[in-house]
Amino acid sequence: MEKTRDLDAPSVQALLAAAVAAPSIHNTQPWRFGLDPETRSIQVRADRRQALPTTDPDRRSQHLSVGAAVLNLRVAAVHLGWDPIVRLLSDAGDPDLLAAVHLAGPAEDRSSPLGGLYEAVERRHTSRMPFTGRPVPDPIVAQMITAARAEGAHLDVPDIIGTRRLLHLTQAAEARNASHPGRTAEARTWLTAPGRDTPYGIPVTVLGALDASGRMPMRDLTGRLPAPHLPALRFERHAQVALLWTEWDRREDWLRAGQALERVLLAATVHGVRTSMLHQAMEWTDLRAAMGGSRPRCCPQLLIRFGYGPEGGRTPRASGYAAD
Repeated sequence: MEKTRDLDAPSVQALLAAAVAAPSIHNTQPWRFGLDPETRSIQVRADRRQALPTTDPDRRSQHLSVGAAVLNLRVAAVHLGWDPIVRLLSDAGDPDLLAAVHLAGPAEDRSSPLGGLYEAVERRHTSRMPFTGRPVPDPIVAQMITAARAEGAHLDVPDIIGTRRLLHLTQAAEARNASHPGRTAEARTWLTAPGRDTPYGIPVTVLGALDASGRMPMRDLTGRLPAPHLPALRFERHAQVALLWTEWDRREDWLRAGQALERVLLAATVHGVRTSMLHQAMEWTDLRAAMGGSRPRCCPQLLIRFGYGPEGGRTPRASGYAAD
């Protein structure tokens, strides 16, 4: 029988490095990790200090972000030889304990679909630049859909008319955000100037460009601030987008959706497909509901733009380790 790997310092470092590489809204990284070496378990907590009370009052986006970090933990655990067993919301008396990952083992197959995503964890970056417009082949799109389904979520890739409808709703949300002083101010607190020493937030150097044609509703965090702006560029004329949704809208569904999101993004990264998140419509109750269209029991969680183009810029990361 194969011996289970020891939870030594290099293993812990690899696990946490993978976890904190997950995407989070405005790069808030709203998670904290605690380790119990004796039971080989990692507790994943929400960090309320990294919340967005105006944009994300119910903390749905925070749960999505933490779910993405949990998926990366699982990927790294399988790669290192463990079988990760996840319990979501396991302590009703501790609402900030969102997940516990027990490192059982050994893993049956490190080259499994989950373990095979490990190399993509570090390479995945959000790309806020124009894509070429070359369609992503159907077999790759099918793998992305399968990745979401494996985590209990759904991924729908609409036709041209459906895509225009989703982008129109996203554009409407972007306009609302721009005219809402509270949301604008909150978003700008997460912009970081060049040379600022912080592991959180979005450096202005990786913000990307806006669409000169106005068709692609990329989020504008700078507005009229005296910050460096790339010149507006022409984005792809026919965008490819995918709507991630769940059948229910509970806290555990948000965590599962976050795991599905990251699994989809990693599956895309394996094949050299770039991705970016169009989250604006999810921040408004009526527009979020409209994103689901006529589907019964559809709770939209995120709109993903995908295609071929330049790699996204790196954003800083904190260790995420909670010594307490």
